[in-house]
Amino acid sequence: MTIEQNKLVYNHILVRFGELSTKGKNKKDFIKKLLINVKNALRDYDKLTYERTHDRMYIMLNGEDAHEVSVHLQKVFGISSFSFAIRVESEIEAIKQMALQVALQSDAQTFKIEARRSHKLFPMISDEINRAVAGEILRNTDLKVNVREPQLRIQIEVHQHDTYIMTGRIPGAGGYPVGVGGKAMVMLSGGIDSPVASYLTMKRGVAIECIHYASPPYTSQAAQDKVLELARKVAPYQGHVRVHLVPFTDLQLAIYKNCDESYAITIMRRMMYRIAERLSEKQHCLAIVNGESIGQVASQTLESMQTINCVTKMPVIRPVACMDKLEIINIAKQIDTYDISIQPFEDCCTIFTPKNPVTKPTIHRAERLESRFDFEKLIDECVENTKFIDVYPTSKVDEDIF
Repeated sequence: MTIEQNKLVYNHILVRFGELSTKGKNKKDFIKKLLINVKNALRDYDKLTYERTHDRMYIMLNGEDAHEVSVHLQKVFGISSFSFAIRVESEIEAIKQMALQVALQSDAQTFKIEARRSHKLFPMISDEINRAVAGEILRNTDLKVNVREPQLRIQIEVHQHDTYIMTGRIPGAGGYPVGVGGKAMVMLSGGIDSPVASYLTMKRGVAIECIHYASPPYTSQAAQDKVLELARKVAPYQGHVRVHLVPFTDLQLAIYKNCDESYAITIMRRMMYRIAERLSEKQHCLAIVNGESIGQVASQTLESMQTINCVTKMPVIRPVACMDKLEIINIAKQIDTYDISIQPFEDCCTIFTPKNPVTKPTIHRAERLESRFDFEKLIDECVENTKFIDVYPTSKVDEDIF
């Protein structure tokens, strides 16, 4: 029995796949990866056991708190929705009695039964189950049927051996399981846009590592800690995030010493892409991701993107490129990165901002300016001296640097 002290005790969570259900031959691999990601997200709950079918996953709680588990489950990409469920035997009397107990525990005045018969050998079709269960509730309570806007919606899924009874649906994170789409390197600046780009990339099933360019002493330790906290906010969506810290000072100073001020940001971004490509190849990443939004700043006009992008053969993904700033901010607030992003710590893109940056740079002009100094040697030094930190979704920055 799943009634304790006049309160329903859920013994299962039923997980729906949503978008995964459309993935033909790849569906099995997607679901397998989703199960791995769910287990990783819930690894602190030792009592949980799992079962999956072609369109559902069932998590047996075995005494674990359903609401605590749900908090972590909501951050797993690939889940359309999930419901707290009570499992009973696939016999109509057991189904009727448990549905009645659910109704008795509710404060609702109207209800609707929604039965789904997956087990086609069950002796009653879905409509017959609806009528039988509704009749039991009508005979034993004061509730009335309302099929259009019920206050209580009792969902029943009948399988061969067990039936699951639910009363609500919790939205999942959607998207695809992280990892089914390979891995990409995110240029994490510390602003509002790049954490959102990280989130949206993972939502499409792509695992991420991050790269951050630091220019000490011009950029502070506080600025670096801010970036690590942003990484920590997005870490729960894939378990942990590796952040590569690139010492950018010498290369940045060489740019400002040898290049026209108006082209400094353009040249700097070209160097960043070259370094990102090197590290991506080293870490087996298949693309570079950033938070660029068309026309937002001088380095993000189409002309600038073309001039900067041409230094790499690697695909560059810009998840927020066509979003309004308010749209980006809304997502940043949703994933709890906005308040961190607006902290007033400088980054390497702001400490040497030119007064009149070029908005329509040309590739020819950029290459001519770069020929004034040996940037390849400086890039090699940046890559060789890069360190990384594995950031986990814990409370504070306490990881070791490698």
